[in-house]
Amino acid sequence: MILCSLLFSLLVAVRSIGAVGVRPGQIKNLVTFGDSYTDVVLTGDEATAWPVYAAGYAHVALHPFARAGATCSNNLTFRPFPPLFESQIPLYLTEKANGSLSLWPEETIYTLWIGTNDLGVSALLTGDDPGVSLVEVTQCMVNWVKALYESGARNFIFQNMIPLELTILYGADSYPNKYWAFEHNTTEWSILMTEMTRSGNRLTQLMLQALAPTLPGAHIALFDSHSLFQDMFDHPGRYLNGTAPLNVTGAWDACVSPLGGGTLTCTIANGTDRDSFLWADELHPSEQADRIVAREIALTLEGKKSQWATWLS
Repeated sequence: MILCSLLFSLLVAVRSIGAVGVRPGQIKNLVTFGDSYTDVVLTGDEATAWPVYAAGYAHVALHPFARAGATCSNNLTFRPFPPLFESQIPLYLTEKANGSLSLWPEETIYTLWIGTNDLGVSALLTGDDPGVSLVEVTQCMVNWVKALYESGARNFIFQNMIPLELTILYGADSYPNKYWAFEHNTTEWSILMTEMTRSGNRLTQLMLQALAPTLPGAHIALFDSHSLFQDMFDHPGRYLNGTAPLNVTGAWDACVSPLGGGTLTCTIANGTDRDSFLWADELHPSEQADRIVAREIALTLEGKKSQWATWLS
């Protein structure tokens, strides 16, 4: 009797393990939401965006809805760009309703990578949205899963925020640039951004872990962009492959601004030298960094193992 009970428990455990995540060959479509880190038109790195690479690597069709400059909601952190909840999701639902976008839920996976603009300048960091906290912003991000689930979506990859304090804009050694040309306490900004990205990522993780069991049939992966970029910063030789000396503290398109704004003085790397840089400019990852993101996302799409992705359901 005890043996039968143990065998039954083992069978249940094996079935549970097999039910987690997507199966190899299952996914045929990739639908992306987010900001300039994911936009395939206004790309932050002035090159091919990671979703294009990921779709190619995994041999799936790409349906991009991410837009540069976006926040999760303009009702929380306002910016004059197409936000996730007031623009990107409604556009997706419209195309779904009018038949211009027809996707089988079982064969489709949805990704979200957002938060950089919500936490940054002209938003939470600089106090431009009084009364709005990190809690509301992260809850908004997680609500993306619920909104799409209610529309029929079942497979999700939630990409958390990178260590933004490693970018030039939010680094302790920052300089006036096209994103912020005014005096500020760079050390304070770096510390605040470190705290916000880590706290925000932990909040979304806990929220997603609580949400996953309440969505029958859903498969949710948490993609740890934060740890991946920290590893690229700490071990550039594992990831960067350009023809210039490897560089994780500068950018291939580095532009210094006079205080208060004005004509930029830029230092630009060309050709394959650009693949030696972690950052394209003061805020955006380089194309080579995006290729790494694409490679790991593609593994997840294919039902394979990526050390940076964890299936929660």
